[in-house]
Amino acid sequence: MGKVKIFSDSTCDLSPELVAQYDIGVVPVYVRFGDQVYRDGIDLTVEELYQKVDELGELPATAAPSPGDFVQAFKPYIDDGLDIVFVGISSDLSAILNNARLAAQEFPEGRVHIADGRNLSTGTGILVLKAADFAAQGMDARTIAEKIEALAPKVETEFIVDTLDYLHKGGRCTGLTRLVGSMLKIRPSLKVIGGKLYPNQKFRGTRQKALNGLLNTVLAVKDEIDPERIFITHSVSDDGPYLKEELLKHIDAKEILITQAGCVISSHCGRNTIGIIYMKK
Repeated sequence: MGKVKIFSDSTCDLSPELVAQYDIGVVPVYVRFGDQVYRDGIDLTVEELYQKVDELGELPATAAPSPGDFVQAFKPYIDDGLDIVFVGISSDLSAILNNARLAAQEFPEGRVHIADGRNLSTGTGILVLKAADFAAQGMDARTIAEKIEALAPKVETEFIVDTLDYLHKGGRCTGLTRLVGSMLKIRPSLKVIGGKLYPNQKFRGTRQKALNGLLNTVLAVKDEIDPERIFITHSVSDDGPYLKEELLKHIDAKEILITQAGCVISSHCGRNTIGIIYMKK
């Protein structure tokens, strides 16, 4: 990757294979059940997360990596003469980006550049891979960070939530809303707008109807989609291949990547959450 090392946090939900292929540095977010603290994607798998939630009946707390964690992650590369670009989750959704900025101040000016992805999950991940593409082209760190922040508003991220249980446990919907949603078989979607997460659509009926509703939403703007790279990201769902097959019928995409959401994203949305993420032209 030349003289620039690209970093992100673990909420970018890139697979280990993609992290290795593009030589991405990942700083893990912390997940805590009581006195037990785990590093997202390292000490705790998503399957183990759900098992603990089922056993304990409550969601874990999550915490951003400290400025010291970032310093420790960045320092070996700075010492080797590389500059760093950190592309992180939206600053409106977490303290992660602010802690990365504090860490950047511990190094000589201009060595660490922070880009606010204004997104979450592979909405951040798609920007991380774009940054890696730019680095491979020989761009300097400052230019990469500026380009990523300019591209951030073009990323579209929307997820179907299969159950309201996790939103309820996390205090994001009332017990009545959860009960009514369950009775009417409502599966809401969540969408990132302006760096924040909002309820968007309500799909009523079977899961298949919800999947097709999400597909129709994406295909309605298919001519606006950058075909270079599209993500389908899920939390222990088997529906990724179906969505990929349907997208390929209508979009001549160069690459459609299926990835699994990590522990942090999964703890907020629950099992079978699935989304389609892309960048506009």
